[in-house]
Amino acid sequence: MGNPIFKGSAVALVTPMHSDGSVNYEVLGELIEFQIANGTDAIVACGTTGEAATLSEKEHCEVLSFVAEKVNGRIPVIAGTGSNDTATAVMLSKSAHQYGADAILCVTPYYNKTSQTGLIKHFTTIADAVDIPMILYNVPSRTGCNIKPKTYAELCKHKNIVATKEANGDISSVSQTRSLCGNNLDIYSGNDDQTVPFMSLGGLGVISVFANFCPSEMHQICQLCLENNFVEAAKLNFHYVELMDIMFSDVNPIPVKTAMNLLGFDVGECRLPLVPMSYAGYHDLKDCLAKYDLIGKYNKK
Repeated sequence: MGNPIFKGSAVALVTPMHSDGSVNYEVLGELIEFQIANGTDAIVACGTTGEAATLSEKEHCEVLSFVAEKVNGRIPVIAGTGSNDTATAVMLSKSAHQYGADAILCVTPYYNKTSQTGLIKHFTTIADAVDIPMILYNVPSRTGCNIKPKTYAELCKHKNIVATKEANGDISSVSQTRSLCGNNLDIYSGNDDQTVPFMSLGGLGVISVFANFCPSEMHQICQLCLENNFVEAAKLNFHYVELMDIMFSDVNPIPVKTAMNLLGFDVGECRLPLVPMSYAGYHDLKDCLAKYDLIGKYNKK
């Protein structure tokens, strides 16, 4: 494959909210500038971490349009457009293309989870409907549906299906997928703490939750891997792994939005049905952030 969508760290960007639950575009703009200034290699908008599941179709399109206009070509913008309804995924993907996204990210169908044959039909139908690159998203812990290596081998035959965000936690399946697909499918880690082993198997980077508040650190880990310096990359990974892991101590994006508020970014709370962390969970997270000297780091002066 000649031209990857990105190499390195793409942030799975949170969607900041006002106290009334509406999207806070002022803070969203600040987050975009923070990411670009700190070396993030691409921005994923309206993904799981961006609370796409509770954005209306109108809000979804408005957020994508805002992000693409604000980024203005400085780094790639990847739009989350997945759905368990193929027609809705097609509609969102066409809108993302219209509003300036450089690529789309489509999760496997959830709830009405389908067969491997159904996955091929679902993703191919979306890829046929647009003319921009498509990243598949495999996260069976949330969807109950897993893309198998042989299915990847069929899907990557489509000219628009160029990559996957793999979050099934199975390093062996990554190796099998690389063996079957070769350079016809780029692989990105969907788990921050597995970025280094993924990249040691030929992965090109990560789509990261951790990068929301540590973008330069995640970029550096990826850059070291791209330079084949896996020893130093592993050292950085080990240093930050506790912080990466605690971002999943509750349902994503509850911990990362809580962390960002503690750091000084006014991103608000998550929309229902996601609720604030428990007292114990909140203080565990706060203690972890304090260990890394992050509390209030980005408070406005």
